[in-house]
Parts: sequence; C-alpha cells; structure tokens
Amino acid sequence: MESPKSPSLPWKTRISLWFLYATMGLITRKDGTVNHRLLKLLLTRSPPSSKPINGVKSYDVIVDPTRNLWFRVFVPTQYAIEELPVMVYFHGGGFIFLSPDVKLFDDACRRFARELPAVVVSVDYRLAPEHRHPAQHDDGLDVLKFLDVEDNKSKWLPENANISRCFIAGDSAGGHIAHFVFQRASQFNFLQLQVIGLVIIQPFFGGEERTDSEIGAIGSARVLSLTDWCWNAFVPLGGPYNRDHPVINVSGPNALDISKMDFVPTMVVVAGFDTLRDWQMRYYQWLKKSGKEAYLMDYPNMFHGFHLFPELPECNQFISEMKTFFHKVLNKTIGDVGSV
Repeated sequence: MESPKSPSLPWKTRISLWFLYATMGLITRKDGTVNHRLLKLLLTRSPPSSKPINGVKSYDVIVDPTRNLWFRVFVPTQYAIEELPVMVYFHGGGFIFLSPDVKLFDDACRRFARELPAVVVSVDYRLAPEHRHPAQHDDGLDVLKFLDVEDNKSKWLPENANISRCFIAGDSAGGHIAHFVFQRASQFNFLQLQVIGLVIIQPFFGGEERTDSEIGAIGSARVLSLTDWCWNAFVPLGGPYNRDHPVINVSGPNALDISKMDFVPTMVVVAGFDTLRDWQMRYYQWLKKSGKEAYLMDYPNMFHGFHLFPELPECNQFISEMKTFFHKVLNKTIGDVGSV
C-alpha cells in the first residue's frame, strides 16, 4: 500500500496553513526586504490578559527598549501555590516574521502553561533581515540573563516560578534559536537560572545538499525558494556563510564537537510531511552519536508546525508527550539534588 502524498487534514487547518504560506510569500520581496506594513494588516494579534483566559493570565515585560526586546509571560492560575518550572519559548517564522502576541503563538503558549503546567516566557527576539545573526541568539541569551537577576525575577515572575528548573523550547526557527541559546548558556555562569531540558520542535536547520525530504515535498520548489530566502535574510551580509556553515547545518561537516559538552536531555520533534525532516533527523542522530540524552518524537502523518493547531489529535498527543518529558527531567533533577 502506497504512503499518502499529503496529510489528511481538517478544512480549518488547511485554510490556516494556506494563509500562513501565502502571507510569507506576499511579505518577502525579491530584493531581500520584508513588507512590514502588509504583514501588520494580515496577522491577528492577541493582547496580554490580566484576567485568566482558559485558566492562564498573561502580561508583557520589556527587557531592552532600545532594541524592542520583550517577552510575554503566561501564568497558570490553577497552580498558584505549587512550584512550577519555567519554559523559555522561541516562536517560529523563518527568523523573519511572527511574534509572541500573534494569536497562533499566544494560544499555544497558553495551552503549554496550563497543560504542562509551567510558567511560560515567550520571547520576542529581533527579526531578519533588519537584524541578522547573531542578533536572535544574543536576544535569547540576554533574556536568560535578565531572568537570572533577582530583582527582575521577583518583579516579573510569579513567586512559585522556579528558574533553577528551566526548560528552553522553540519551534522551527525558534527550535534553531533554542539549540544555540542553550549552547551559549552552557558557557555562562548563572547565579540562579539553570537549564535542565530542551524541547526542539521541528527545528529550522539546513545545508547545501538537497535532501530527499526537501526534493520529495509537495510544492518543493516553492518551499525551497522560501527557505533559501530566509537563510539569505538570516546570515550576515558579506560574511563567509554558505548553508554548510554550522549555524545552518548544525550537525554537518563543520559541526561543533559537543561530545564533551554538558548537554541537557533533549526532546526532538519531527513530522513525516515536513520538508526539513531529514535535517531534523540528522540533528537527533548527531546528539545520540555525541553521547547525549535525546528523545525522538515522530509524527509520520503531520506537517511543519502541526503542534499549533489544537483541532488535530496529534497536537494533544504532542503536549502529552512534552508533559511526560518534563516530568521525566524534573523527577531526575529532583533525584540528583536529593542524592547530593
């Protein structure tokens, strides 16, 4: 029996996906710039809410007004007296669009906060092409440093947030950022904050090679044109970058040797109909070959970004498996502390 060439999806999901891809196509210009005016018109945004919505309240925190670096905090009100881990989340969007206040991510982070449960910090990092690498990685690390300052923590996070139980997570371009922010954070001496786990959701990695999952994808020419545009917008102008640079091909021929790095348990999420699947699988295999604790969550009938669509059973399955991963890491961390 032949495998289906496309996932079977509800019409609501299909329309949402068509709109997202159409939006990216409309806002990306041939001269390498982004049509921000049109982008503002097309995206639905959600304001923060001090009144709980579905059991979660939210508010925005400015880290650095000079570069418009901020994050949105999601606090589950049902667990007000229980100690909760903190999840620092980086949204997707090809490094070029979307933000924590876009309804798609506001809804998703609200679900994460309620279901895991956790205090979720959703980061609005600077976007390409106006701000190229390493701006996104700098912003991510600076948010961790900000949270590590006692005055900031006590002012902006709820009292039951435990930043010594911190997870870093992200999807697509955000998954890429999450990996590199952790890599940099592992070299920094924090006072309180401690990263104990990574959730890397369908990360945006690539390389010079055209893989089977890229070539065989539906509309591959259009998708590859868009991913190439995003990489060109992301890398610094005039630099020695091709797609086998380790900031793009993280596990490729120029990959950093992480075998001796103190790497945390990592959950890697992939999907069968994701154009980037082969790069994501290589990332997981690289972690395993480097001797790291990595867990693969494979959704063979899903597409890139499926976890953002609550109407899909696989979205609920993903949240359930992420919750299991959180509990596994938290229980192990508590056990390690108890054995000291």
